Amino acid sequence: MSVDLSQCLAKDIPALQRLDAKIAQRIKRQQPTDHLQSRLESQWQQSATNYQQRSAATPKITYPDLPVASQRDKLVELIRDNQVVVLAGETGSGKTTQLPKLCLEAGQGVRGLIGHTQPRRLAARTVAQRIAEELQVPLGQQVGYQVRFNEQVSDNTLIKLMTDGILLAETRHDPDLLRYDTIIVDEAHERSLNIDFLLGYLKQLLARRADLKLIITSATIDVERFSKHFNNAPVVEVSGRTYPVETWYRPLFQGRDNESKQIDAGNGREQALLDGVEQALTEIERHERDNSQLGGDVLIFLRGERDIRELAQFLRKLARPQWQIMPLYGRLSFAEQQKVFQTGGAGRRIILATNVAETSVTVPGIRYVIDPGTARISRYSYRSKVQRLPIEAISQASANQRKGRCGRVAAGICIRLYDETDFLGRPEFSDAEILRTNLASVILQMEDLKLGDVADFPFIDMPDSRFVNDGIKLLQELGALNTRRKLTPLGKQLARLPVDPRLARMVLAGQEWGALKEVLIIAAALTIQDPRERPQDRQQAADQKHQLWRDNHSDFLGLVNLWQAYESQRQELTQNQLRKWCTKHFLSFMRMREWREVHRQILLMCQQMGFKVQQEEASYESIHRALLTGLLGHIGHKDEDGSYQGPRQRRFHIFPGSALYKKSPPWLMAAELVETSRLFARCVAKIEPAWVEQAAGALLKYNYSEPTWHKRQGQVMAKQQVSLYGLILANQRKVPYGKIDPEVCQQLLIMEGLVQGNIYTKAKFLAHNLALVADIESLEAKTRRRDILVDDRVVYDFYATKMTSANKPVTNTAAFESWRKWAEKSTPRLLYMDKQALMRAQANEVSQNDFPDRLQWQQISWPLQYQFEPGQEQDGVTLKVPVSQLKRLPIKRLSWLVPGLLLDKISALLRGLPKAERKAFVPVPNYAQAIYEALEVDNVDLLDAMATQLQRMSGRPFDVKLLQQVELDDLYYMGIQVLSEAGKVLAYSRDIESLLIKYAKGAGETRPQNKHPLLIENLTRFPQSGLPEHLLITQAGAELPVWPALKDNGKSVALVFADSVEESHGLTQQGLIRLYRLALNEQLKHLAKSLPEMGKAELLFATIGSAQSLRQQLFAKAIERVFLQAEWPRTEQIFKASLEQRGDLPEALQHLLSLVIQILTSHQAIRKQLKGKLNLAWANVYQDIGGQLDGLVHADFVAQTPLASISDLPRYLKATEHRLGRFQQQLAKENAWVQELRDWQQRYTAAKQRCLAYSPQAKALDDFWWQLQEYRVSLFAQQLGTSKPISAKRLQRQWQAIEDMG
Repeated sequence: MSVDLSQCLAKDIPALQRLDAKIAQRIKRQQPTDHLQSRLESQWQQSATNYQQRSAATPKITYPDLPVASQRDKLVELIRDNQVVVLAGETGSGKTTQLPKLCLEAGQGVRGLIGHTQPRRLAARTVAQRIAEELQVPLGQQVGYQVRFNEQVSDNTLIKLMTDGILLAETRHDPDLLRYDTIIVDEAHERSLNIDFLLGYLKQLLARRADLKLIITSATIDVERFSKHFNNAPVVEVSGRTYPVETWYRPLFQGRDNESKQIDAGNGREQALLDGVEQALTEIERHERDNSQLGGDVLIFLRGERDIRELAQFLRKLARPQWQIMPLYGRLSFAEQQKVFQTGGAGRRIILATNVAETSVTVPGIRYVIDPGTARISRYSYRSKVQRLPIEAISQASANQRKGRCGRVAAGICIRLYDETDFLGRPEFSDAEILRTNLASVILQMEDLKLGDVADFPFIDMPDSRFVNDGIKLLQELGALNTRRKLTPLGKQLARLPVDPRLARMVLAGQEWGALKEVLIIAAALTIQDPRERPQDRQQAADQKHQLWRDNHSDFLGLVNLWQAYESQRQELTQNQLRKWCTKHFLSFMRMREWREVHRQILLMCQQMGFKVQQEEASYESIHRALLTGLLGHIGHKDEDGSYQGPRQRRFHIFPGSALYKKSPPWLMAAELVETSRLFARCVAKIEPAWVEQAAGALLKYNYSEPTWHKRQGQVMAKQQVSLYGLILANQRKVPYGKIDPEVCQQLLIMEGLVQGNIYTKAKFLAHNLALVADIESLEAKTRRRDILVDDRVVYDFYATKMTSANKPVTNTAAFESWRKWAEKSTPRLLYMDKQALMRAQANEVSQNDFPDRLQWQQISWPLQYQFEPGQEQDGVTLKVPVSQLKRLPIKRLSWLVPGLLLDKISALLRGLPKAERKAFVPVPNYAQAIYEALEVDNVDLLDAMATQLQRMSGRPFDVKLLQQVELDDLYYMGIQVLSEAGKVLAYSRDIESLLIKYAKGAGETRPQNKHPLLIENLTRFPQSGLPEHLLITQAGAELPVWPALKDNGKSVALVFADSVEESHGLTQQGLIRLYRLALNEQLKHLAKSLPEMGKAELLFATIGSAQSLRQQLFAKAIERVFLQAEWPRTEQIFKASLEQRGDLPEALQHLLSLVIQILTSHQAIRKQLKGKLNLAWANVYQDIGGQLDGLVHADFVAQTPLASISDLPRYLKATEHRLGRFQQQLAKENAWVQELRDWQQRYTAAKQRCLAYSPQAKALDDFWWQLQEYRVSLFAQQLGTSKPISAKRLQRQWQAIEDMG
């Protein structure tokens, strides 16, 4: 070496060595080196000068009276002679403050910095200040410190205090830590993740840097483990101060049984802790009084800031003016922290601290320590993938560290709020953080620094492989590692950002989604503790203030709103005013400032990476889709019970402080899942599952079910289930299946599309093949066999064999059509099937007469459909009929089915006879055949025809009721399918009567297939075309006979087509009356005014109906009497000629008026008698008479009473009057007659409901009702006589005739 490197700074040596090597190489090649020699000289000179300056700046070293100073010579020698030294110094030994000075004395700190790491920022600042004071130098010169966002270091700095995280961060740009010649890792017993990673890193580094010194120290340490890790490095143990520390055990639940302890621990520990601290303080005061001691300060360890606030409030309420309550925790402002280290003032100081005061920090004046024995310890669950914060008992080492905080100025007392047995049962050391946390950040750094596999890294405690795998999986989830666990370009970017990998991923996505401005704010906020404070005694006030920034859909946007509000105030207010504004709005000023510092650091890094922050505001979707990329494992779907189901079977709840707590969305994501009393999602926002699908990408798992061929889409669709770590994002979603399983798709295309005919194709082969199949299926249905058509598999194999010529699976209609066109170029009939190939066996010849395709009746025929599906609704034969033709069906003919099924039905009827009757007709097949041959199909009931034939064959009477009682299978009854005019199925039934009642009850109209010239509406005069008696029209492809009719539509008439003569007659009668009324309108008006008795009739009718209604009915009935008794007009000329009879109208109207007055007078008199006091014994009679009057005289009785019967009404009413005069004398007979009449009336009413209007049955039923009135006369007033002979037997015969009609 041409220069002396011993007088150079360590950081300059590699550059000088490289330059010297280049000079040597050029000399060897006999190349000029003057320029390089000059550079070497210059750089060496600069480094040597800096060395001299640093050496000259070394302050005078003095040591206070501390135990570590007593071993000064030994320690200095060990430092000089060994690369690694392990120092186990008890609390109070002075190791933290004196070791850097011992290193200076050993000659370290000149060639490079003495780096002194502390686990906490507070400790780094306070220790730096203490060392600077002892060396009598300004802080920031020879002694400096660097913590997050705060650095006081100069070129003359020899000793640098910092957190272990700061040193780790420096390895990124200074892998060999050339700025340092000594590293002191203090408080190594805490075994934080940074400490363990740093120690492993340093172990590798020491092999490359022989000049680097490493000192590991702690008050309580597993000495052997650290020594062995660093190749049996020498160990030095230094005792602490000699002041004794007495330990008092004061358990919180002393004197209680175990069950009570558990109840108290679960429900009342908070209050018990407050009471325990109060009792301990009281005992300290009593101890001082008893021993005449001066009061000393008290240090109380607590779990967190909330406990500190609650205990401070509790102690202040005790109103002890001599107590100074002072908090101490890491996020407290520097000025507030410094107050703790300033002694003096009146009264006792009570320091309420988190575990920041457990190590390194020496709070002056502490004589007493109160230790509750618990702390919140972060633990990662590899099963639930959640970082938990359970409250756990601290280890013995931590308890001794707390104990060591007192006894530094005088004898001290440590009061443990738990018993000694509990202490001895605790683990000796705390678990290293690397054994209880997610390792994603460590793995990312190792990959970025190319430190190799985690399993090969020299950790003191090798982490659980499950934790390593979880870290790798998280990085793969974020896209930082590929499937081979190698760093991706995205991972390299993530490693450059000084935040958690999840947050780094959000930042990168913020750039992609144009939401970097908002995402940076949110990411920075998530790295610090929530700045919003919520004091226990002012929670409601705090909530009201925080409501200003709340967003109902996103807690993340609430942070953005808070940031914007703070920034606007920061730019307008002074720092003091801003601090007051924060206090007023329950915000931590220090945390807000820390938030800004973190934001600034990340922003600067993003700018270095070339990212640009957008000026406009990003949308809700853009912001949250960016955030989602880092929180895929923290999403959830709301269940019915209000909880959320998350990935990996985790179930959690929204934290009560969230803006979404009361109105929880269906889907959300959370910044973190923390398990305390239960698993809570903190900082949540509403999301859409579709966003998750896009962000998750390859992490998604797809399951497919129920692949189904869809004719309309022309492809196979399947139900897709999309899940992320077991959480279903989409279910039952229909997606194309062709690319997923082409083979299955081709199979379904063939089976469902081609075999079943569910495919759109222009090719004719499919229609041809399906027609062949339909013919054979029809043959099977008719013969009721299932052994003719081949199995679908044969047809499938036919198509599959043909499609083997395709070079890839044919999965959809488009692909099939493309292949078909190509294949048919060489073989046009490639896909045509042969009928013989579709038949398994030849069926016997089936006669068309036995199984006709249509049922012919008179001029009409209806299609028949055969189905062989035993047990199904339409098994057997079905007749399809348009609703307009329903009334035309030959009802009795339908009982004969078709010839091919008739023999089977006859056989079934014979077999169903009672045994006594059946014996006369065996063997059944022979008799059935004989009956079949003897009967001739007609519109008569089959059972009646069979009964008649059986009577002939047996020679003795045969009651048809025996056949009617036989229960037959449904297939032996004709099925009726009613169709709309458009061909839509309206109903199906084997009960023709029910269909007639529902669809053909009223008068219908038959409309031809094409518009007919005779069909006219809004007629007010007789149609010029006349009124033909009947016509043939075409409907549904069949010729139908119709009967033209005139239909009354109120103010006009329409010419319609009726389905029968009876219907035409009924409609036309009312239509003609309307036309006559229109033609005679003026005459009728005159008559209404001129007839003197009209007013009287209207007055009598008033209790029944309106005067107008009576007048209209009288006019109609008079017109019927005058004009419609002879042949009705069918031409306009005849209609006009008939009007000449108008002169008879006044007489007819007068006659009807007199008759109506007589009827109404009698009706009124009878009603009056019925209103008298009722004897219960007469109730049946009165009820029967009332029912008779309702049927005879009602609001429409004039119009509805036949002209031939209206003159009989007075006689019927007079018979009723006679009955009322004498019924009491024969009450028993009367009651019997009432029952007989009631039975007839019920039978009539039921039949009338089933009967179609204008049918022969309807006419017969109307005649029967009037015969029933004559029968009443014969029963109650024989002396009045009847219009014709009448008796019960005659009524029965007439009724039987009606039943025979239907």
